[in-house]
Amino acid sequence: MTEPTTNTDIRATTSLSMADAEAHLREALKAEGFGVLTEIDVQGVLKEKIDADIEPYRILGACNPRLAHQAISMWKGFGLIAPCNVALYEAGDHRVVMAFDPAAVPEVREHAELYAMAREASAGLRRAVESLPE
Repeated sequence: MTEPTTNTDIRATTSLSMADAEAHLREALKAEGFGVLTEIDVQGVLKEKIDADIEPYRILGACNPRLAHQAISMWKGFGLIAPCNVALYEAGDHRVVMAFDPAAVPEVREHAELYAMAREASAGLRRAVESLPE
């Protein structure tokens, strides 16, 4: 099945192992001012809850504290789009890393200050994701 592409994700593929891709991504996020607030081992959760076997799949909730503070001070609905989810999963002989693009949210684009912050977050996420070696 061909995966759909959207205008709400930032995507890269790598030949790194799952563990190495995640380690590289975490360091790249940190270099961009992001921390990982949440971690979900989707593979483990699905196995535990419904005894489903899937390939490794992880979701990291990334947040830039400086931008988050500014955004939540202006808009209490900020929690609806934050933290920015970053998914890592197996796809054949490579790993896919996808990050949610906060600048793609229509409601955020309607407010110049929020949109400027979202574009800054988006740029940092893009640099982090795209820093993974092919």
